Amino acid sequence: MSTHIATMLAVNTFKQTCVNQVKYLHIYRNLLEKVSFKLSDIGEGIKDVTVKEWYVKEGDKVSQFDNICEVQSDKASVTITSRYDGVISKLYYKVDDTALVGKPLIDVEVEGSKDSEEKSEEESLPEKEVSLGYGNNENILCIPSVRRLAKEHNIDLNKVQGTGKNGRILKEDILKFLGGSISNTELITQREQVKRVSTEDDIKLIKGFQKSMIKTMTEALKIPHFVYGDEIKITEVSKLRNILKNKHDRKISPLPFFVKAISNSLMKYPIVNSSVDDNVENIIYHKAHNIGIAMDTSVGLAVPVIKNVQALSVINISDEIQRLIKNGRDGKFSLADISDGTFTLSNIGSIGGTHTKPVILPPQVAIMAIGKSQNMPRFDENKNLVSEEIVTVSASADHRIIDGATMARFVVDVKKQLENPYLLFLNI
Repeated sequence: MSTHIATMLAVNTFKQTCVNQVKYLHIYRNLLEKVSFKLSDIGEGIKDVTVKEWYVKEGDKVSQFDNICEVQSDKASVTITSRYDGVISKLYYKVDDTALVGKPLIDVEVEGSKDSEEKSEEESLPEKEVSLGYGNNENILCIPSVRRLAKEHNIDLNKVQGTGKNGRILKEDILKFLGGSISNTELITQREQVKRVSTEDDIKLIKGFQKSMIKTMTEALKIPHFVYGDEIKITEVSKLRNILKNKHDRKISPLPFFVKAISNSLMKYPIVNSSVDDNVENIIYHKAHNIGIAMDTSVGLAVPVIKNVQALSVINISDEIQRLIKNGRDGKFSLADISDGTFTLSNIGSIGGTHTKPVILPPQVAIMAIGKSQNMPRFDENKNLVSEEIVTVSASADHRIIDGATMARFVVDVKKQLENPYLLFLNI
C-alpha cells in the first residue's frame, strides 16, 4: 500500500514538473521578441550583395559576433556577424539570392526589444557602469559589454559620440563608429590576416630569343624611321578566300595575300627589299624576297622567314606560314627558319590592334604592320554608303635609304593589289 502511494506521488510530481516546464517555456517564449537584423551598408556605395553561404539555419542559437553568412559584392567578399544573442527565426534569402542593403537579412528572437535591451543594460546594472580613460582624466560611462566590444576593436572611446542617457556609449554607437556594420571590421581583419606576398625581386638571366631581341632593338632604334599609314579594303580578298574555301576546301587567312602583294610590289620598288652594310656605305639589293613574319611564340618574339616568296603562290605561302606557326608553337625553329630575312611583316591585328609604329629589323630597311580587320561604313564610286572590310597598315622605312615618296608609292601599290585581287592571282 505504501509502495502504491509512493508511486502515485512520484507520478503526480513528474506531471506537475512537466506542466511547470511547459508553462515556463510558454512564458519564456512570450518574453522573446523578434528583431529584424538589417543588412548594413558595407561601404563604397554598394546597394546590394549576393548571399554566397549561410553559417546558420532557422532555429539555431547565436551570440553576438557569431558568423551569420558570407556575402559577395562586386568589390569584395564580406562575412556578416550577429549583433544579438538569440535564436534565428527566419532567413530572408537563399544562397545566390540578391540581398538589399538596408533590408532585413534575418529575424532573431531576443529577450526584449532593442529599446528594452538598452534599458535593461543601462538601468538594471547601474552598479557595474565603469569609467575608461585613454590618456586623460575624462570619465566615460558604459556597460561591460560595450567596454569589451571597444577593447576587441581597439577603439578609443573618447572618439565615440554616446547617444545614451547622460552621454552613455551604447553598443549601437560602437557599431556606428565602426562604419555602420561590424562586418567592415571583420573584412579588415581578414585582409590583415592574408599571407603577405613576397616582395623580393626575381633576377633572371637574359637569354635565347629575348637576348637576340634586345640586341636587335638596340640597334634598330638608332635608325631614323619614316612612318606611313593607310587603310586597305580587303572585301574582295575575303570573297576570294570564300571561293577557295568552298570550291577547293582550302581555308586561307588574309595574311598570305598580304605577303604575295608585298612581294609583287618589291619587284617594282627593289630598294625596299635592300639592306645596308655595317658602315652604311653600301646598299645591297636582294633578288630573293625573304619575307619575315613577326610571331608571338612560346619562346617569345620571333621572326621566322618565308624564303623566295617571289616564286610562291598564295597557297604555297599559306602552307609555309602554317609550318612556321607549328614550329614556333613547339619551340623548334631551325636556324634557316629565322635567318636571311629581307623584309618584315608584323600582323598586330591577330592580337587586336589597329595602329602601330613598327620598328625596322636591321640590316633591313623597311617593315610593314597590319591591324585587325573591321567592317566599316564607306562611300563607293557612286557615293552610296556601303559596308567594307577595312584593314589599317603602317609602314616604316629607314629614312637614310628610302625617301618618304618611295615608301608611300610602295604602300599604295600593295593596296591596289589587295583591293583588286582577281587579276593578280589567276595562277594561285
